[in-house]
Amino acid sequence: MSTENDFNEVITALAKKRGFFWGPSPEIYGGASGFYDLGPLGKLLKNRLEKIIRASFVKSNFWEIEAPTVSPEIVWDASGHLEGFMDPLVACEKCGQTYRADTLIESHPKGEALKGLSLEEMSEKIKELDIKCPSCDGTFGQVKEYNLMLKTHLGLDQVAYLRPETATTSYLLFKRLLTFFRRQLPIQVFQIGKAYRNEISPRQGMLRLREFTQVEGQIFLLEDDKDDWSDIKEIEDEKIPLVPYQTQEQGSVDVSNISVKQALEKGYFQNPAYAWCVYLAFKMFDDMGFDSDQIRLRQHLLNERAHYAADAWDIEVKTRSFGWVECCGVHDRGSYDLARHKKYSGERLHIKVNKKPVVPHVLEIAFGVERPLFCLMDNAYAKDEERVWLEFDPRISPIQVAVFPLLSKDKLEAPAREIYDDILESGLITQYDNGGSIGRRYRRQDEVGTPFCITIDFDTIEDGTVTIRERDSMEQVRVHRDKLVSTLKDLIQHQIKFSELE
Repeated sequence: MSTENDFNEVITALAKKRGFFWGPSPEIYGGASGFYDLGPLGKLLKNRLEKIIRASFVKSNFWEIEAPTVSPEIVWDASGHLEGFMDPLVACEKCGQTYRADTLIESHPKGEALKGLSLEEMSEKIKELDIKCPSCDGTFGQVKEYNLMLKTHLGLDQVAYLRPETATTSYLLFKRLLTFFRRQLPIQVFQIGKAYRNEISPRQGMLRLREFTQVEGQIFLLEDDKDDWSDIKEIEDEKIPLVPYQTQEQGSVDVSNISVKQALEKGYFQNPAYAWCVYLAFKMFDDMGFDSDQIRLRQHLLNERAHYAADAWDIEVKTRSFGWVECCGVHDRGSYDLARHKKYSGERLHIKVNKKPVVPHVLEIAFGVERPLFCLMDNAYAKDEERVWLEFDPRISPIQVAVFPLLSKDKLEAPAREIYDDILESGLITQYDNGGSIGRRYRRQDEVGTPFCITIDFDTIEDGTVTIRERDSMEQVRVHRDKLVSTLKDLIQHQIKFSELE
């Protein structure tokens, strides 16, 4: 019988074979866990996701910024990362292997719903559940804290750290942002950039990296603005799959598919602005092509939340490799961040309300791009007796169209190249392939998730028509080359169903 880990090996093997990702990197020197290289198709897929993310933020009136990835020590002291950015680690007393204690507990059949335990409680729970070392079946010692910050130096002696997320570097810009936005709140900005976490012993491949691309959107607003959020009207009837903390406390993770408005009425969200923020994050993942039964929003238990968090929800994606995977966090951070930096920097990180200084609150969306990238591959994998294929949504497929001359003959090569150039100029990512049998070329494209293949044959010369073959159904229709580009754009960008083509 196959296991979840077996399926992860299947996905990883396909990814390495077809150029999605390779690693651990650098492979030729044996690799360092927590680092992976994106191949050509992985980079295309990541670009697609970032395009969706940017479009969603921009449409919602966020502005993109970019800040350095290294900051002096005082920044991370002020932010609380030096004292609080910890993982609970436990070491095997027999072989010395280290593991995240919370992951060990949550992966146990009786430990899935356990969240927010203290170090002592985790140590006791590992003993109670008789959890053994996966490497040697040894016993574990006490759970301890480990700081994930990557330390470096500026010049000869100034201590600095690589950022573990992009949010803090956004907070440092508050005074500049206040001027840019003419001192009007709310202020909405986002960053997409590198972040670093010195995981002690990274596992689960692309899901836990030491270097990754972080996405974070920040809303600076007054506390009163949270209840007076006009944009909520546009999405209040949209349904979202929620697992509130009250449900979890009853020992269940059943999903409630209810509207945003109903969630507010039930008290699942404390205010309209935060509800809108949660929905925005959910919509981003929905636009990436996840099916409705593959995604849920889980609220943090009360003892699971950071001390400054008024509320926190995670977007989780169901995978065949690792079960439910946390992919995004949405947090109401209150005034914690700006208040801390105001105290440590001595700067006026506040605005005047009725002539009194008020430190704004922050709502945050945060996730790493590599996690949904892997989860999409995991969910897209399909196989039957004849072939393997990736059922990517056409909008995010790395290669969107492949062009084949039926035979490598001059009469077919010339029109095939012309058609390839026309599709490429339209902005669709297109590959030209004239190597091997037509069946073998179809299989190659299926395996990397290309939704549509165009075949140029001798009828093309006679009547100007070409064959469009759809990946999932393997059905084919003939379309005149004059309508080909517009037809492909309808299929890919406007999501017209292939079966609806004439």
